[in-house]
Amino acid sequence: MNPAAYFRCCLGILAREFLRFLNQRSRFVSALVRPLVWLILFASGFRFVLGVSIIPPYETYIPYQVYIAPGLLAMIQLFNGMQSSLSMVYDREMGNMRTLLISPLPRWFLLTSKLLAGALISVPLAYAFLAVAWFWDVEPPYWGYLAVLPALLLSGLMLGALGLALSSLIRQLENFAGVMNFVIFPMFFASSALYPLWRVKEGGLALWYVCQANPFTHAVELIRFALYLKLDCVSLAVVAGSTILFLALAILGYDPGRGMLARKGGGE
Repeated sequence: MNPAAYFRCCLGILAREFLRFLNQRSRFVSALVRPLVWLILFASGFRFVLGVSIIPPYETYIPYQVYIAPGLLAMIQLFNGMQSSLSMVYDREMGNMRTLLISPLPRWFLLTSKLLAGALISVPLAYAFLAVAWFWDVEPPYWGYLAVLPALLLSGLMLGALGLALSSLIRQLENFAGVMNFVIFPMFFASSALYPLWRVKEGGLALWYVCQANPFTHAVELIRFALYLKLDCVSLAVVAGSTILFLALAILGYDPGRGMLARKGGGE
């Protein structure tokens, strides 16, 4: 296959996913309403948080809504990644996935294109949230809106790859909601999205270790630092490594010869 065929295939998958997203207006609304409710309610209930700020002075009181905004950006991407994977389960039940996976192009390329489409969809959702959050005094540096773009793309790829790997293990559409609850909420609450890690450590060392091992924590920190023109090298390495690992598991899971699809009739 020549490069033009790969490009046309990737473009076709991207266009299909964007059209699906545009036709699901409720998905856009719910993706924004959920984090905005958290932002408004938590900003009202917790006025300030004492933490290590990314911008000087480093040990200072910062508005709580400013602290949790990056965590809510990652929350948008987490839910979007799971919803994109839900479409994979739906396509498998409807038989549409067979049409995709019998393409002469490599299976890994098809899944990566699907993953890229989901990550790109999450970016305008994140910027729409930042635009609304500005009215709640979430005002990062102007260059931060540009600097956070690579962090949003990479974290979106990681969380989408996680959802893709999970979707390869699920037999029926009805089971996906339960799996989402067992993945989304533990990942979100056992992270630095809502509270600084040093405060979690004061509450319990075991939970602190869980938060440190949680890849979602590093996605939040990568976004948080990038938004204020900083780079967290550790979080970057963890997010990149987790993306590769989750994508490899997804490709293995969708391999009809070795993965779960071998027991599901080749993708139906």
